[in-house]
Amino acid sequence: MPAAHLPSRDLLEGPARAPGRAMLRAAGFDDQAMAKPMIAIVNTWSNVTPCNMHLRDLAEHARRGIEEAGGTPVDFNTIVVTDGISMGTPGMRASLMSREVIADSAELAVRGHSLDAVLFLVGCDKTIPGAAMAAARLDLPSVILYGGSIMPGRLRDKALTIQDVFEAVGAHSAGTIDDDELRAVEKAACPGAGACGGQFTANTMALAMTFLGLSPMGLNDVPAVHPDKPGTAVEAGRMLVDAVREGRNARQFITPESLRNAAVAGTATAGSTNLVLHLLAIAREAGIPEAEFNIDLFDDVSRATPVIADLKPGGRFMAPDMAAAGGSALLGRRLMEAGLVGDAPTVTGRSLFSYFEDARETGRQEVIVTADAPIKSRGGFGILYGNLAPDGCVVKLAGHSRLRFEGPAKVFEGEEACFEALTHGGIEAGDVVVIRGEGPAGGPGMREMLAITAAIQGRGLGDHVALVTDGRFSGATYGFMVGHISPEAARGGPIAVLRTGDRIAIDVEARVIETDADLDARGPGRVQPLPPTVTGAYAKYARLVGSASQGAVTSGADLSAA
Repeated sequence: MPAAHLPSRDLLEGPARAPGRAMLRAAGFDDQAMAKPMIAIVNTWSNVTPCNMHLRDLAEHARRGIEEAGGTPVDFNTIVVTDGISMGTPGMRASLMSREVIADSAELAVRGHSLDAVLFLVGCDKTIPGAAMAAARLDLPSVILYGGSIMPGRLRDKALTIQDVFEAVGAHSAGTIDDDELRAVEKAACPGAGACGGQFTANTMALAMTFLGLSPMGLNDVPAVHPDKPGTAVEAGRMLVDAVREGRNARQFITPESLRNAAVAGTATAGSTNLVLHLLAIAREAGIPEAEFNIDLFDDVSRATPVIADLKPGGRFMAPDMAAAGGSALLGRRLMEAGLVGDAPTVTGRSLFSYFEDARETGRQEVIVTADAPIKSRGGFGILYGNLAPDGCVVKLAGHSRLRFEGPAKVFEGEEACFEALTHGGIEAGDVVVIRGEGPAGGPGMREMLAITAAIQGRGLGDHVALVTDGRFSGATYGFMVGHISPEAARGGPIAVLRTGDRIAIDVEARVIETDADLDARGPGRVQPLPPTVTGAYAKYARLVGSASQGAVTSGADLSAA
């Protein structure tokens, strides 16, 4: 029997609940089904993207696991906005907003039906943190199962990811490749189901869920099309019913210590800077005070944590290669041996360290190295402050070893203006490219800049320019990139009064981003009203969203007041 009272009993038991039971009977739930724990499966299936297109089938296996373990599955679906498709378009503004909608809709579906636990099936980038945010709010037994990575594409003798397609666009605009070669890359890069294959945001966040303890060890490692993937869904369903019986609720695992473990894992794999945004959001939803988990921790972690996984975008390998080498458990064992992570409970009832001790390494693998012979001596993030970012910003260090950049600003109002200048030769070596008006409120939606950053790489400027924005970056981005500038331009941040020609210095070791321009003499940045074209969900988001330095959540004020 479950360790505590089940919420579903309030929905199902007693004479007054006869109408509800009558409707459940019509949906196929009999007395036996209603007597068991009622387990939500919150699915992010859609046929619009390879990241999520296989999750409907995976749900059938999860249902079987729940039923075999003595639970009754109840299916729901929520949305996905796919970053790779919407990137570089106005649709990208919906991506980060979708994280909040996923969390909201999962919370409402589960609470609205008084369900006892929830299994989240996730794929593309925002579905993973959205699920964790919902789990934190609900504080029920929860398992997050990632649909898995896509396999590499292949063109001639080269393995490809979606990153290569974006960079091919830049190479095409520079005249380095022709129309036929661009089309060949486009057609070869994505061979089937699964989320983008490098250590981009989806794989970074899937790893984070394992180190948080919300995803059972090893299940997220299995690629989407691997024959073992259906079995992971069965196992996840069984484990969740066990968690219900034992009373293992989500907030037991979302702690300052586990969040730090997740940050270390992401740093050690040179993962996506979106990890910063999403872990902050999960912490806020779990009610963890800022004093116990905040943006500065990522700088501390990055300085102390070497990069020990040779993964794209800055390295050689992809997520399926890491899985074959020994996966999350092997990575964890290396970090445990170096004293970089702490032991913590997981949703299965076993501790992280017990899994790490069981890790098995594939002979002669080159993906995961040791902390005493790392790929890079420090991790891939830095947190900077200065007169351009009084509330902080995030620098991405993946793919290069440079720690300082100084040059004249070239300021653009939005991503499109910058892309237009770049494709027509308007950005030169030595420039600090500044894109503003792309923050959480100003976008609205804080678009990723992969179209820009990949085009910079494709034009051969990756080692010669820096980019600064109040927007954010894809996990596939690499180069000297500074995002999440806070306060953002639309909220009156200093970046709003910066001008082309102002010199900007970025110093990662000193944790400083500043300009020598007298910004105070130009007056404070103006808080920008919403234009009349911003309506509906976009307008609501822009009014509610908080700072990127706090995770860009829309519910933070309510949570901190609770």
